[in-house]
Amino acid sequence: MRLSKLLFFISAFLLLSCSQLEKAEDLITGLSEKERYKRDQNISDEIFQIWKDRIDKALQDSVEIELPYSESGELKPRNFAVYSYETYLIPGEVLEASMETDSSSTLIFSTLYKKTSGEGKSFEEIASGKSESRSIKIEIEDKGLYKLILQPEIEANTAFQIKIQKTPAYLFPVVKGTNSDIGSYWGDIRDGGKRNHKGIDIFAARGTPVIAATTGRIGFSGEKGLGGKQIWLRDSKRRQSLYYAHLDSILPDLRKVNAGDTLGFVGNTGNARSTPPHLHFGIYKRRHGAIDPLGFVYHTEELDETKKTNGGIASKLIVNSQKANFRNKPASDNSDILKTGKFGELLQVQGKTADWFHVRDSLDRSMFIHESLVQPAY
Repeated sequence: MRLSKLLFFISAFLLLSCSQLEKAEDLITGLSEKERYKRDQNISDEIFQIWKDRIDKALQDSVEIELPYSESGELKPRNFAVYSYETYLIPGEVLEASMETDSSSTLIFSTLYKKTSGEGKSFEEIASGKSESRSIKIEIEDKGLYKLILQPEIEANTAFQIKIQKTPAYLFPVVKGTNSDIGSYWGDIRDGGKRNHKGIDIFAARGTPVIAATTGRIGFSGEKGLGGKQIWLRDSKRRQSLYYAHLDSILPDLRKVNAGDTLGFVGNTGNARSTPPHLHFGIYKRRHGAIDPLGFVYHTEELDETKKTNGGIASKLIVNSQKANFRNKPASDNSDILKTGKFGELLQVQGKTADWFHVRDSLDRSMFIHESLVQPAY
C-alpha cells in the first residue's frame, strides 16, 4: 500500500513538473497560443499555414453588424472557416463575444482589432480571448471601427452559436432610469453657443435616488458653482472621476462607496433652477478632461434567444433568383450591396442569423444574402 502511494505521488510530481517546464519553455521561446496549439496537436506546417492565413482573408472582409448579434451554424473538419465582423464602439462599452459549441473541447480563437487611422483597411490587434473558453470580453477605451475575428480549430466538427453583444461598464446612475430619460447629450450647445454640454442630462422626478455607478471614493460632496449640490466620485481603476450635479440633497459622510450605493437625490440646484429636475452626469479623465459618458451607462437591447437557428442548415446554397443582392449587413435597409449574384451561383454557408444566410462566394468573399433568394444545393 505504501509503495503504491509513493509511486502515485512520484508520478503526479513528474506530471506537474513536466507541465510547469512546458509553460516555462513557452514563456522563454515566446510561443503564441496558436503556435502552442500547433505543437500540442502535432499539426503539419502546411495545414497550419493554410489555417493561419485565413486571418488575412478575414481582415479584408467587409461584413458589418449591429449589436446585439447572433448566428448559428455547423463547423466541419478542415473547412477552414473564419468569421469576421465589423462594428463601431465607443469608450465605456464592454464588448462580449462567444462561439458556443455542442462540443466542450472545441477550441475557438478570438481576436479583436481596431481600424488604424488613414485610408485603406488596416487593422491593429487590440486583444485576444482564451481558446478554451471560446470567448472574449474587453472594455473599449477608444472610439472607432473594430473588427472581431473568430476562428475555430482545424478539426472542429460541431454545431455552434455566435453571440456578440455590448454592455455599459457602469450602472445607470439614476434609480429605475432608462435610456429614454436622457434628454441632453454630449456636445449640445449651451448659452447661445458659448459652450458645449460636457455630459448627459438624465431627467427624473425630484427626490429620485442617484447611485454610485461604480465602486470608488468620494473626492468632494457639497454645493458650489454652476453644478449646485454636487458629488465627485473617483474611479481609480480607470483613472477618472464621475461628476453628479444639480442634486436636491446629498447623503452625509460619504467616503468609500460601492456600486449601487445611494449618493443623493435628483434636483435642479445650481444653474438648473429654471429646468425640470435632472441629474447632470459627467466623466473627467486624468490628463484628458471631460469625455463623453454615454457609452459607460447606455444599455443596448439583449440578445433574443428565440431567434436561434436550430440545426439543419445546408452547407452549400445556390442562388434561385435571376438577380440576387449580396449585402454587407443582414438587412435590406441601411446596408450596402457588395455584389449582385446570378441564378445558379454556388455559395459556401458560414451560418445563419434570423432570415439571412452568412455565406462566402467562389472568390471567398464574406456576405449576407436573404433566405428567399437561395435554396440548398443537393
